[in-house]
Amino acid sequence: QVQLVESGGGLAQAGGSLKLSCAASGRTFRSYFMGWFRQGSGKEREFVSAISWNGGRTYYADSVKGRFSISRDNAKNTVYLQMNSLKPEDTAVYYCAAELKLGGDLPIGGDLPKTGEYDYWGQGTQVTVSS
Repeated sequence: QVQLVESGGGLAQAGGSLKLSCAASGRTFRSYFMGWFRQGSGKEREFVSAISWNGGRTYYADSVKGRFSISRDNAKNTVYLQMNSLKPEDTAVYYCAAELKLGGDLPIGGDLPKTGEYDYWGQGTQVTVSS
């Protein structure tokens, strides 16, 4: 059983920054492919970013590329999402997720796992960006 707990959400102004953290309870965190998703009010959950088991590869949605940065510290069982140049459209509940079926990263030429393919999810943390 893997438990994920997000923190760091809150209120920011457009152009500001927030850093989200996701702490995992599992003892094999190093092997997890980790992702961040978000869900705005009345919208479907969408992919934001993901990172391989050792942080060697990162993946970003076009909407956040160049503004957000994902990282992980396996010694602390924690993955981070640094969000810069925030926009009102970034307002959403942000979720941390773990995918355990992959070998820690995508196969060559492979597609990112879809929302339903992640194995564990955190409770979410609210991010609100004002104009």
